[in-house]
Amino acid sequence: MAAEVQDTQWAQVSYRACEIEHRYGTNVHILHDPLALTLLARLCQKGTVQPEVNNLVRETYRALVHEVLASELPRRSVAVPTRMIDHTPRGVWRGEAIAAETPAVVVAVARAGLLPSQVTYDFLNQVLQPEGVRQDHLVLGRQTDEAGRVTGAAMYGSKIGGPIDGAVLLIPDPMGATGSTVSKVLGHYRDEVHGHALKVCALHLIVTPEYLRHVTRNHPEVKVYALRLDRGLSTPEVLATMPGSRWSEERGLTDNQYIVPGGGGLGEVMNNSYV
Repeated sequence: MAAEVQDTQWAQVSYRACEIEHRYGTNVHILHDPLALTLLARLCQKGTVQPEVNNLVRETYRALVHEVLASELPRRSVAVPTRMIDHTPRGVWRGEAIAAETPAVVVAVARAGLLPSQVTYDFLNQVLQPEGVRQDHLVLGRQTDEAGRVTGAAMYGSKIGGPIDGAVLLIPDPMGATGSTVSKVLGHYRDEVHGHALKVCALHLIVTPEYLRHVTRNHPEVKVYALRLDRGLSTPEVLATMPGSRWSEERGLTDNQYIVPGGGGLGEVMNNSYV
């Protein structure tokens, strides 16, 4: 029997996404991807409507999910016979790859998170063993006070397919504005679902400094990934500094908790339903 041959270049595959430098902590990952930023700018541009809106959401989330899965999913050594195995015993690729047996749960948050969740779920089914991939559904909505300011998120219903013990839990929600949605989702799984996730990843197109402050303080275990950080209501002096270095002075939300520059109410735009 021929000895196994290992090419050292694939013995350990380290990977880190291209990210901006910041001072928000090691669990925050703001990607530095010019192509994704181009598509996101078009998605948020005034005048962009359906069907281009959903097409852009799909493409931006595919770019984001790629980086998250490559960075966060466990790996293992594999030996994969190629088509050349019929010609030579050396026709086997050996190296480190994603551990396909990893269980994963995607949280579909109505309404802006439904399409991103489906994109994430479909992507996972290509990478992992499908029997270990699940999509849960939660119906959430903003709670506001008399002045229209967001005070939290309300839960109106859920469909949970089982425990999350040992799974990678992914929460795709386009706009990370205040952090109330992530808090509500994690609180629901903590109180209603058995087990503990292997890790929790929040996947956003845009986040604000206010969102990052809330999540890193209240849910330090969460790994946050975003294509863009918006802090457009900060002073010019703050905008000239490295993100996070003057965190307490950074501002990305209006008084009604809409992101600036942002993209408006993306859930409304995606569904053509302005309520």
